[in-house]
Order: sequence, then C-alpha cells, then structure tokens
Amino acid sequence: QLQLVESGGGLVQPGGSLRLSCAASGSFFRPNIMGWYRQAPGEQRELVASIISSGRTNYADSVKGRFTISREIAKNTVYLQINSLNSEDTGVYYCKVVVNGMDYWGKGTLVTVSS
Repeated sequence: QLQLVESGGGLVQPGGSLRLSCAASGSFFRPNIMGWYRQAPGEQRELVASIISSGRTNYADSVKGRFTISREIAKNTVYLQINSLNSEDTGVYYCKVVVNGMDYWGKGTLVTVSS
C-alpha cells in the first residue's frame, strides 16, 4: 500500500518562498504521474503542477514562472518550490501520485500567505 506524506507548509509573508515535499512509502511500482494540487478556503481542489514518468512537467497558468515541480526518483519524493507567494496561494496543498491507474493522495500541508 502506497502512502504519501507532505511537509514544508507554513505561514509565509507575501513575496516569500516555500519548498513542499511529498515522500512516498510502501510497496509500489514507479509512479506514472506525480502532482500537486491545492484547495483554497471555500474553493474546489485544483491542479497546480504535475510531472510524468518521462520528466515532462505541466503547470496551471496561475503559477507558471513561480512554481517548480521536481522529483528525486531514488527517494520516491516529489517537491514543489513555490516563489513570489501571494494571498491567492493560500490553501492546503495535496500531493497525488498515480500508479497503474490508481490515485493516491496525501493528507495535505497548509500554506498560509499573510503579512
């Protein structure tokens, strides 16, 4: 059973940066897709960035140029570097991994952007 644990969230001032991590553990095949979603208060969960097995990345328009997704295959870990944070980036950030067509979610890490 694959388990995901996110970390790195917290309170940050506007313009600041954070690096989120998501570590996968358990017995599983190599993920096909690893991604980060966020859910702002009162909003639906949305995809912000993803990386597929080839290494190709995809970003939501609202985060292009500010967010960078990366991975360490040997550590089964995916990262999200988030820069130039603003209040609209506030929310719970979730990691999702797709393995053989099955979705696995982490419990999320809270990012709060406030002065």
